[in-house]
Amino acid sequence: MHRIVYTQSYIRRARKFIQRHPELLGQYEKTLRLLEVNPSHPSLRLHKLTGRLDGLYSVSINMTYRISLEFTIENDTVIPVHVGTHDEVYRSS
Repeated sequence: MHRIVYTQSYIRRARKFIQRHPELLGQYEKTLRLLEVNPSHPSLRLHKLTGRLDGLYSVSINMTYRISLEFTIENDTVIPVHVGTHDEVYRSS
């Protein structure tokens, strides 16, 4: 099982995201639960980012929305960084 560590900046971003998209709350929570249990689950589409976002990973909430992450395998720690659309996450992380 992986441990998710929520930073204050991520909590603020997540609250704003859910306020703007309350209909996604269930999918968002399911994504985080899956991330804790099995980050390699196919529905998450976990992948490493490159370029200026090198060192971060991304998982999908659905086809439109993503969560970017710091992912430390050796400590089983996941640190969410940003949540939003594909463009928002990749531009703002």
